Amino acid sequence: MPPCGAFLGLGEHMYKLLVVDDEEKIRELIGKYAKFEGHEVDFAEDGMQAIEKCRDNNYDIVIMDIMMPKLDGLQVLTALREQGVATPV
Repeated sequence: MPPCGAFLGLGEHMYKLLVVDDEEKIRELIGKYAKFEGHEVDFAEDGMQAIEKCRDNNYDIVIMDIMMPKLDGLQVLTALREQGVATPV
């Protein structure tokens, strides 16, 4: 039997995740599986929300779509790195 979090490659530890996607059903699906495995999950529906949430919280990992309105995933990643956020994305 695979360890907890194996579907996300997270091993046996429980993590605080931020799921960023402009499609609600995608956010819900990823969140459902992560919560099932015991992880804490926050959501953002666009790049601007992701930057705000990363500024206000300490996440262990960010799961983010690339193609989103306002700011795409690569722009968000660049902004986070410029702010000193080193969370794996």
